[in-house]
Amino acid sequence: MKMHVLITGAAGFIGYHIAARLLADGHKVLGIDNLNDYYDTGLKKARLANLENHPQKSSFAFAKVDLADGWELERLFAEHDIDHVVNLAAQAGVRYSLINPGSYIQANLVGFGNLLECCRKAKIRHLVFASSSSVYGLNGERPYSVHHNVDHPASLYAASKKSNELMAHVYSHLYSLPCTGLRFFTVYGPWGRPDMALYLFTNAILAGRPIKVFNHGQMQRDFTYIDDITEGLARIIPVAAKPNSAFDPAAPDPASSSAPWRIYNIGNHDTVALGDFIGILEKALGKKAIREYLPMQPGDVESTWADVVDLKNDFDFNPHTPLETGIERYVAWYRKYYGIPAE
Repeated sequence: MKMHVLITGAAGFIGYHIAARLLADGHKVLGIDNLNDYYDTGLKKARLANLENHPQKSSFAFAKVDLADGWELERLFAEHDIDHVVNLAAQAGVRYSLINPGSYIQANLVGFGNLLECCRKAKIRHLVFASSSSVYGLNGERPYSVHHNVDHPASLYAASKKSNELMAHVYSHLYSLPCTGLRFFTVYGPWGRPDMALYLFTNAILAGRPIKVFNHGQMQRDFTYIDDITEGLARIIPVAAKPNSAFDPAAPDPASSSAPWRIYNIGNHDTVALGDFIGILEKALGKKAIREYLPMQPGDVESTWADVVDLKNDFDFNPHTPLETGIERYVAWYRKYYGIPAE
């Protein structure tokens, strides 16, 4: 089945990669992005340029649209025959939510509400939207399972993502809009965001500056390579969420519903100590880091670890790229993109 997919946040890290994958698979893609200056717009425009020069570029179109502009979004849906939607547009970043909370309300709540309403009116076959591992918040049980309670977020960013899951459920319940939410775990790889640890560490190490190591290095993350994220998305997008026939209102499952609504983790199902992550990066760069140990930052959590049993059972897929391989590929891209020769 050939799809016409609207990808919001198409100039972003994950949006760019899944747009390229869907084009390569023969689908038609309409990308939108507001191209805000949260980070270097040059990187966003370079991603877009790649899509506009893709071998299947005739199947790609782009429009600069902000999800918070409901009228403009409605016009877009009216002008294009869209059948699937992938929402990757959001104000990202846990730490930034501490200093600019308003942007999270507008982008992640108002914007997502506008998108849901457009999907309802257009009778979209399937809405796939980005959630986050951040929703697990103060939950101390590991690995994180989609069947765990996630009612104690530790940041406004996490709360906004949990809100997206709830808002989507309402539209699934009231209007039978098939919705699937994906909780991404620390995504990394070529074309990654400059506010993420891998970019910040790579940039600082190559420049001979100290890297900031929070919680005195006592952190663990489930790092997930971008190709695994796009593979998961490519499998999930065509398969509309269905109601869980075994759903029990007396003991409701947090990951499914009597409505066509599902939640999945997409992570590497492995947790890596921050010190080991830095060591792998040092090896790939051929240079040692100067480490500045700092306390835990507000809104952060000590560790993440994805249980992906449901993803494996329903889509016969689980992420598997070794961290060493992913970091090597990232470093090769970074050197090429920024014109930094290997030492």
